[in-house]
Amino acid sequence: MKAVVYRRAQGLIAEEIPALHLEDEMLLIRVVNTGFCGSDHSLIESGFLADGTILGHEASGTIAGWGNQVRGFTEGARVIIRPTFCGKCRDCRTGRPYLCQERRRTIGIGDLPGAFAEYIKVYPQMAIPIPEGVDSRNAALAETFAAALHGINTARNEGGSVLVMGGGPIGLAAVRLLKLLGFAPIVLSEPIPGKRDLGKRFGADHAIDPRSEDLGQKTREWTHGIGFETILECSGMAENVPAAFELISSGGSLCMISIVFGSITLSQPMLMNFKEFRFTGAYSNTHEENIRCLTWMAEGKIDARPLISDLIPLEALPRVYKERINPGRAVKVMLKIGEEF
Repeated sequence: MKAVVYRRAQGLIAEEIPALHLEDEMLLIRVVNTGFCGSDHSLIESGFLADGTILGHEASGTIAGWGNQVRGFTEGARVIIRPTFCGKCRDCRTGRPYLCQERRRTIGIGDLPGAFAEYIKVYPQMAIPIPEGVDSRNAALAETFAAALHGINTARNEGGSVLVMGGGPIGLAAVRLLKLLGFAPIVLSEPIPGKRDLGKRFGADHAIDPRSEDLGQKTREWTHGIGFETILECSGMAENVPAAFELISSGGSLCMISIVFGSITLSQPMLMNFKEFRFTGAYSNTHEENIRCLTWMAEGKIDARPLISDLIPLEALPRVYKERINPGRAVKVMLKIGEEF
């Protein structure tokens, strides 16, 4: 079958690889669409990715077969894929199955080959049905929206003023979700004009270029001097964290949805004391958050497709990675691998 494989000496390479061996307890999924995630880029550029890795975890597809021990599935059923969890460990019992340490299995960024390929094999628990009325491109982006929703849920505010720092796919998804959930005003801080325009289309009340405009002054204007009650850091830029300390309200909530790999310098850490704001991170998402986003898609409340800047065949990924993804020119690259629905 066709796949795009990471090779340490060459980067991403389109290859013909052997067909998957399907164990008795697993499902075979025919991949339809796969989104290229920022975490895929981080892994490729980290230098720590194992030779022969097949990435790709934002996938929609159809069931193509199953092992002898699997029951209750229909060939051709439409699904997205999320990680497994045990349901019994401390993290699972306290509502964090995405942190499961006992039985977390996942494609692409985990221990199973990913969806930059024509087929993947998964455990039945990983398959989430796609509702009627949701197309394959939207379905593949449900996980992007679920990651943003998880950050919003982790921040634990139910409304009020909110600043989204970074207009990548997750930041833009957060804007749309915040609009649905009744937050206001919603402000997007993003230096690229096209992303700011998309943020306004998704529901941002204001979109600001932090390089050329005074975000502090605008914050005082838009929040009547209070500061933002919620800030979602979605850019991965370390300098945004101390800036957020300045912009957040007393008693507010700052959630880092992005992952910052470098060190962070806090010039005024005492602001955590003086403002008593909540500072947390968010990791991954739950099956329930994916199902909620799929439901909103089915109801017509979310259309994720405007995020897609590049729709390409599988074999074009190595070239598009070099020309568009790595230089930061793409918003969201979507692979068209199988017959779309």
